[in-house]
Amino acid sequence: MPYPEMLVQPMREDLVRIGFQELRTPADVDSVLGSETRTTLLVVNSVCGCAAGAARPGVYLSLQGEKKPEVLTTVFAGQDMDATERARQYISGYPPSSPSVALFKDQELVYMMERHQIEGSSPQQIAAALQEAYGEHC
Repeated sequence: MPYPEMLVQPMREDLVRIGFQELRTPADVDSVLGSETRTTLLVVNSVCGCAAGAARPGVYLSLQGEKKPEVLTTVFAGQDMDATERARQYISGYPPSSPSVALFKDQELVYMMERHQIEGSSPQQIAAALQEAYGEHC
């Protein structure tokens, strides 16, 4: 059962206000992940504490560097369930994980940060790991 939208909207806005495109339907997901060849970051957002305290701030910090993905997207686990399920089909080889961060290049998954890598990490540690991936793939 999804949380009331009025409670979730500020969590959505954390990423939207810094330039992320929300993918709220399977068609939205397919329109980006199914055709985009530029480097694309997908954040699987969540209401959990590690998303608020580490993942979203870490993603923001990661984008302050010189190298970064060209396309920024997000789905919201537990809220936009069909879109999240469709996005997870593009993240092959990894179990469902939220929050999580996936980096695609030429429609291929090239980097994955799962929840277990986010939990217990600081935003700075998350940003550093993501910037390393950007350096390699962007």
